[in-house]
Amino acid sequence: MKKYLSKIIFAVVMLAFLICCMISAPISNAVGTLWSLLPPIVAIGLALITKEVYSSLFIGSLTGAVIYAASASLGAEGVFTTVVRDGLIANLADSYNVGILIFLVVLGTIVALMNKAGGSKAYGEWAAKHIKSRVGACISTFVLGVLIFVDDYFNCLTVGSVMRPVTDKHNVSRSKLAYLIDATAAPICIIAPVSSWAAAVSGTVEGVNGIQLFINTIPYNLYALLTIIMVIFISLTGLDYGSMKLHEDNAAKGDLFTTRNTVYDPTEDNTSSNGKVIDLIIPVVILIICCVTGMIYSGGFFSGESFIDAFANCDASYALSLGSIISLIIIIAYFLARRVLRFSDCMSAIPSGFKQMVPAILILTFAWTLKTMTGLLEAGTFVSSIVESASAIEILLPCILFVVALGLAFATGTSWGTFGILIPIVTGIFSTELAGVSAAGEIPKTVIICISACLAGAVCGDHCSPISDTTIMASTGAQCDHVNHVSTQLPYALTVAAVCVVGYLLSGFVHNVFIVLGFSLALMLAVLFAIRFFVKRKEGRG
Repeated sequence: MKKYLSKIIFAVVMLAFLICCMISAPISNAVGTLWSLLPPIVAIGLALITKEVYSSLFIGSLTGAVIYAASASLGAEGVFTTVVRDGLIANLADSYNVGILIFLVVLGTIVALMNKAGGSKAYGEWAAKHIKSRVGACISTFVLGVLIFVDDYFNCLTVGSVMRPVTDKHNVSRSKLAYLIDATAAPICIIAPVSSWAAAVSGTVEGVNGIQLFINTIPYNLYALLTIIMVIFISLTGLDYGSMKLHEDNAAKGDLFTTRNTVYDPTEDNTSSNGKVIDLIIPVVILIICCVTGMIYSGGFFSGESFIDAFANCDASYALSLGSIISLIIIIAYFLARRVLRFSDCMSAIPSGFKQMVPAILILTFAWTLKTMTGLLEAGTFVSSIVESASAIEILLPCILFVVALGLAFATGTSWGTFGILIPIVTGIFSTELAGVSAAGEIPKTVIICISACLAGAVCGDHCSPISDTTIMASTGAQCDHVNHVSTQLPYALTVAAVCVVGYLLSGFVHNVFIVLGFSLALMLAVLFAIRFFVKRKEGRG
C-alpha cells in the first residue's frame, strides 16, 4: 500500500482539482480560468511520481493543447497543431531560445575541451591536495557560485563543470552538488546589481529608475538572502534531511547518483597527460570576460551607453551566444598554442559537447512547449486577477504576492515571466504613490517591499519547479538526474519559503529593513538548528 500511496494521493488531488475547474468554468471557456493551471500540475505531478521527465512534460503539454483546442473549438486536429506548430516548432524557431541552445552547445564543447586537455583532471588533483574535506568542497562550490553572478545559466554550467571533480573526490552526491549550484545561481543573480536578472527586473518597471529600484529591493529579498544562509549552514554543519539525506548517505559509501542515469555519465576519453590547472582557469576566465563583454556590447556600451544601462538593456541570449562562440575560438587557439591538443581533438570535442547537452536541450524544449500552453490558456491573466482582488488587504499584500509569485513560477517554470506579470500589477496598485517619486526622489517602502516579495516568490517557485530553465541547467551542470535534483531540493526550498512567509507577514506591519531582515535571519537559523536537533535525535534512535 505504501508503494502506491503517492500515486493515490496524486489521483485524489487531480480529481479534486478537476472538479474545482469544472465548477469554476466549463472547458469550452477555459482560457483565463483555473483550467489554465492544470497542464503544469499534471506535468509536475507525473514527473515527481514516475521519475521520468520527458514523457511527463509532453503529457502536460498535450493536456494544455486539449484544453485549448476544446476552448477554441479546434477539434482533434487542433490538439496536435497546437502542440507541434505553436509549441515545439515555434519555440525552436524563437531567436531567444535558439540563442540559449547555441550557448548550451558551445559551453558543452568548452567543457569537453577542458576535459580533453586535462585541465579538469589537473584541477581535481590540485583540489584534492588543498581541499581536504566535504565541507571544503561544498564551501568552495558556494564561493565559486557567488563569484559567477552575471547570469544563472552561465553560473550553473560553469560551476558544475569546474566543481564536479572536487565534489566527486570528497563523495558529495550529485544531487547535493546540483542543489549547491541551483542555490547560488538565481538567488545570487537576483541580488547582484550587475547581472542579466537586474536587467530583466529593471525593464519591467515604468516611471522610476529600474536599477535604483532593484538595488532597493535587495535587503527585502528574503528568499535569496535566506537561501544563502541555508547553503552556508548545511555546508558547514553537514545537515541533510528529506530525500537528500539518502543521497548523501549513499554518496558517503561511494554511490554518487543513488538512482543512476547513464545519459549523465561523463566521457573523458583521450585526456591529455600534459594538462595543468591553468588549462581550466584560463578558459573559464576567457569565457567570463567574453560573455560579460557580449552583454554590455548588446546593451550599447560601445555606442555610448553607461555600463549599468548597457547591462539593463542587454539581450542575454544573443550576448551569451556571441560571447561563448568568441571564447570557444580563443580557447581552441590557446590549447593549440599550448600543444596539449591537436586540431582533430578540438574538432571532436564539438559533437562530444553537443552530446553532453542533449538531455538539457530535450528538457528545455518540452518545458518551453509547456510554458506556451499555459500562455495560450492565459494562466498569467488568471493569477493577476487574483492579485488585483487581494490588493485591498495592503498589510497582507507582501505575503500574498510572495505566495502567488511562488505558485505562478512553480506552475509556469519561469521567474522572469512571473515578475514580468506581477510587477506591473504592483506598480499599477501603487500608481498614486509612484507619481511623486521623481519629485521626492525616494521610492515608497511599501512599493519596494511588495516588488521584493514578487522577486523572492518568483525565484522560490523557479527554484522548486521541475520545468524551470535554471533547475534544468543545475541538473545539467552537476550531471545529476533531473528528477533526483528536484525531489531532493524541494524540502530545502520549502523550508526557506516557510520562513519567508512569516517574514513578509511581518513586513506588512513593520517597514523597517533591520527588523524584518534581522527577525527573518534569526528565525531561519532557529528552524535549521531545530531540524538538525531532530535529525540527530532520529539518527540516535536508529
